[in-house]
Amino acid sequence: MGDPARRGHPVSEGIDLPAVPRGTLLPEKERLARLDLALPKIRAVLEGETDEVAIMATLACLLWETLAQANFCGFYRHTSKDMLTVGPYQGSMGCLRIAFERGVCGAAARSRETQLVPDVHAYPGHISCDDRSRSELVIPIVRRRDDVVIGVLDVDSPHVDGISRGEASRLEGLLAYVLGGG
Repeated sequence: MGDPARRGHPVSEGIDLPAVPRGTLLPEKERLARLDLALPKIRAVLEGETDEVAIMATLACLLWETLAQANFCGFYRHTSKDMLTVGPYQGSMGCLRIAFERGVCGAAARSRETQLVPDVHAYPGHISCDDRSRSELVIPIVRRRDDVVIGVLDVDSPHVDGISRGEASRLEGLLAYVLGGG
């Protein structure tokens, strides 16, 4: 792809989706259609980028535009033994550090399995960085070349069942594509 600074992505203003007020929980079918429209555009913006922080920052921004039902969308990076540190994100303030043995983010990092929690109030040990959050999706990011968890994507919603299994599956595929290969 050549020099990243010279690629000049034409989508610098975002991904051109219909405006939806922040916090709106669209019906699942509409959310999936919106995500399906955004995913090729997101992949195109990130094509050839190798810097993990740049990728995470761009994903946090573009997924924030796409997932109107989210009140937090971002990353926790694996920065030391069994510790996640807040990375690029959009939305309400995130926790600064989360140990692998705590909360939904820790469970995803520790188990290397996606955690989809329809109601965080029913999740034992949930860490509340924002009391308005009611549901949460956390996807671990495993870099294939060295089989290391480099972090997690965390999406919170103020709605019970604010994130579907279909959205989770699509986001898992996106993360494997843009962050798992390096």
